[in-house]
Amino acid sequence: MQTRQRRELILERLDADRFASVNDLAEALQVSPSTVRRDLQQLGASGDLRRTHGGAVVLSRTSDGALEHPYATTAQAGAELKAAMGRAAAALVPDGAVVALDIGTTTPLVARHLAGRPVTVITSNLAVLDELRDDPAVDLVLLGGTVRRNFQTLVGALTLQALASISCDVAVLSCTGVRPDGRVVDDMSVEAPTKEGLLAAATQTVLLASQAKFPGTGSLQTTSLDAVDVLVTTPGAPREALDRVTAAGGRVVVA
Repeated sequence: MQTRQRRELILERLDADRFASVNDLAEALQVSPSTVRRDLQQLGASGDLRRTHGGAVVLSRTSDGALEHPYATTAQAGAELKAAMGRAAAALVPDGAVVALDIGTTTPLVARHLAGRPVTVITSNLAVLDELRDDPAVDLVLLGGTVRRNFQTLVGALTLQALASISCDVAVLSCTGVRPDGRVVDDMSVEAPTKEGLLAAATQTVLLASQAKFPGTGSLQTTSLDAVDVLVTTPGAPREALDRVTAAGGRVVVA
């Protein structure tokens, strides 16, 4: 991964989560903590973030609250693609369905487009809670667990116990990468058991994977394209991956 791309991903993570630790960034980017520290030092010197003990926080924002940094055009384009994916995934959920929404920054956008509809949403994503907490049309089920503040999720034994007792029509899954051989991977081991629980609980699996997730990052396999019922992606995703989904009987939606 090139330095510019790595630093862009750091800023996108900060834009989504407000804070990120050196260790979490190193795990996500699959680089050493010393590499992340050098990136944060350079980004801090250019005014894109503020270093904190063990990590960094968002520093500068525009008047409308968006992150302001040298990659703003790329970040805006990425935000628009995520919004399109959220809209497309929500359209796959029929009224009356029970849908489980995974962690990540795109699943809250799915929740946004489910607002006002007669559906049940199950999640461990606190950003999804923020989208739907005041919506009387949606039955919202929040899984228990330990709060992972920097990623706004609930994890741990209580989360897994709750997942073992539920059944849902659709699970909308995020990922950090899709390998050329079709393996869907993630880069955070603490979240992997939750993803496995969502997959086990669902009748249908919808995978969110933008073009940037091919191949993306991550070493922990959660599922494969062969097992996905619907892949929601963006223009530029490799044809080989799309063909793998359809050859296994799945469907591809390009947002």
